[in-house]
Amino acid sequence: MKRTLIWDLPTRLFHWLLVTCFAGAWLTITSDRWLSIHIFLGYLMLGLIAFRLVWGFTGGHYARFASFVASPQAGLRYLRDLAARRDAAYIGHNPAASLAIIAMLVLGVAVGFTGIFTQGGEEGQGAVTGLLSIRAAGWMKRAHEVLAFLMMVTVGGHLTGVALGSWLHKENLPLSMVTGRKDEPDGTVASRPFNASAAVMLLAVAAFGGWWFFYAWHEPVAARLGLSASVPVGAGLDSPHVAFVGRPLPDDRVWREECGSCHLAFHPNLLPARSWRLIMTGQADHFGTDLALDAQTTVGVLAFLVRNAAENSSTEAAFKINRSIPNGVTPLRITETPYWVGKHSDISAADWQLPPVKSKNNCAACHLDAVAGTFEDAAMRIPRDTTAAGAASATPSGGR
Repeated sequence: MKRTLIWDLPTRLFHWLLVTCFAGAWLTITSDRWLSIHIFLGYLMLGLIAFRLVWGFTGGHYARFASFVASPQAGLRYLRDLAARRDAAYIGHNPAASLAIIAMLVLGVAVGFTGIFTQGGEEGQGAVTGLLSIRAAGWMKRAHEVLAFLMMVTVGGHLTGVALGSWLHKENLPLSMVTGRKDEPDGTVASRPFNASAAVMLLAVAAFGGWWFFYAWHEPVAARLGLSASVPVGAGLDSPHVAFVGRPLPDDRVWREECGSCHLAFHPNLLPARSWRLIMTGQADHFGTDLALDAQTTVGVLAFLVRNAAENSSTEAAFKINRSIPNGVTPLRITETPYWVGKHSDISAADWQLPPVKSKNNCAACHLDAVAGTFEDAAMRIPRDTTAAGAASATPSGGR
């Protein structure tokens, strides 16, 4: 027996980078704040799998598909032999492990592409922006989650097999994927190290990571929203933050001036047209205030509100708010819509009382894109620094 190089360096780098990507993506799957990290890891995982598919034909002896791909029947036969304690030790991947690897590669591609379509549909970002409706993106997101769960189950089975194989054959399989070497009979075919290919691989990963940092993190959110001049210092937009900024929404100077003179000018996509009509009809008693708008201003503002109401908007927030409101119900406050209530149900009473927040209609305290009206998932954070000026809008007047 002698220490033999079985796993070349690019194969080992792929293995551990894929482990890191999937674990990181799984841990950030429910975090809106870290959505850009989740998406970065997803894109990197797709790139790694693309490399592995190429390496399966051009890499070292034991990395090539020809050396380990087995039929399902061979995999089941191996598992039966394993249960009967008559299984044979394999230099490379055993038949069951080969099936798990193929399954993880296929699932990884499926998870990645459903994630890209979810990003394009729900977040309005990425290569397929605009190809899916919000409703279709919702189905794609559910498929993304199911596929990710199946991949986690496959990973769990693979880890169980690795642990069992290490115990039965008295070899440290995880360590061999670190060092690349195993104790094998003299004369066993050894792999080449492929150090140059590994260096190129690492440079490509580093370059992609660097580009993503400057794309998603480096530029202050206020600048990306074009709000630097209108957002008060300390509002949380003047420092780098993980956030995807939605596409600019229609704006109207008169609407923003009139509505923004007392509170944040809530974009019309946050309520249906019938709500805006009722609000403008009752402007003489607008939550205890007489708006006193002249006829011409009223007509212009109402036209803008109706034209860009929730049912006419393509943002995720607008779609989900509008879908949550029962037919025949006309809410006057955004905070009364079922979607808003459900989305904010896990926010504690203490968070609502934070000095930068104080009111449920102070959207800009937590949503970095509240002024823009897009309300993207990753542009939200609950302020913890009580010295920060959380009210990016003026003093609130009446809850929405």
